[in-house]
Amino acid sequence: MRPLPDAGGATILAADVGGTKTWLATFRADGIDSAAPLTMQRASKYSSRAAASLEQLIKEFLEDELSPVDFACFGLPGPVAGTRAKLVNLPWEIDAASLSAAFGFRGCFLINDLVANAYGIGELRPADFALLHRGSPGASGNMAVISPGTGLGEAGIFWDGRKHVPFACEGGHCDFAPRTELELALHQHLLHPYGHISFERVLSGSMGIPNIYNFLRDTGRVAETPAVAELLKAGDPGAVISAAAADASCPLCVQTMEIFTTILGAEAGNLALKIMATGGVFIGGGIAAKILPLLQRPPLLEAFFAKGRFSDFMQRIPLRVILNDRAALLGAARYALHGAEQMRPRT
Repeated sequence: MRPLPDAGGATILAADVGGTKTWLATFRADGIDSAAPLTMQRASKYSSRAAASLEQLIKEFLEDELSPVDFACFGLPGPVAGTRAKLVNLPWEIDAASLSAAFGFRGCFLINDLVANAYGIGELRPADFALLHRGSPGASGNMAVISPGTGLGEAGIFWDGRKHVPFACEGGHCDFAPRTELELALHQHLLHPYGHISFERVLSGSMGIPNIYNFLRDTGRVAETPAVAELLKAGDPGAVISAAAADASCPLCVQTMEIFTTILGAEAGNLALKIMATGGVFIGGGIAAKILPLLQRPPLLEAFFAKGRFSDFMQRIPLRVILNDRAALLGAARYALHGAEQMRPRT
């Protein structure tokens, strides 16, 4: 087995695994230290659903890698139990020990994808965020991340008085809480096919956006635009609907995305209250940056603030959108360095 690299540096493999796509990247770390500078060497994107396993993608990616990989960290959609994980939106089971044996990693770490996203926030620049609400000057404390993509991910970031420490949760699978008569009707419409209506059923690209669209169409609330109906036969429903909402070419799509962004604002506010995220809430994932103009419209912030007696409190909390789609990759690489540091012999 290869010895641990010395303090001179290490090569790290990081992954951001999603239900639709998987990013793999190699990084060079200047030292085996949790705060060492990281430099991305190269990155590639793959179709998750086209691969039989994560191992297949790693093998393909590493065929072009000249340096041996010392440490690896994989951000995964779903709960991680130590060194093993069974993914929520993919038929993959991941085992860190098996990956280390197959690829010769000196250390292999599995974390929830939203934890990777949360670690990545500290690696980003101000230009990598879009500010939706400034909040109180000097806002500090816990933070939170909510990320609608193929599914809906959520994570907390605990402030221990010296540093922020991300932690995983599965809040996207909590019960969807309707707030209006229209949302109650949406809930009722989804109850028969699903039984349990989670926030993910209404706040995701694969399920949420199509579910809202179909509800409005099938209950006769808004007529379907023929051109959009044709595009939906072959295209990604979430992308088709959000694009038609952005250019206002389809009233049904416009209302779909208004409901989507309103519920997103409400659940972002729920997460802020549960975690006491006085340091701010970040909206990430594969959808947010693409629909930024829709998120900047009033319904999202109105729903974020609408917490009854805590409405004034919510005004103090900053709200930002993560624009950099490499955040989770950067976070996974940073987490790998944390793990590598712990593996070094203590003197």
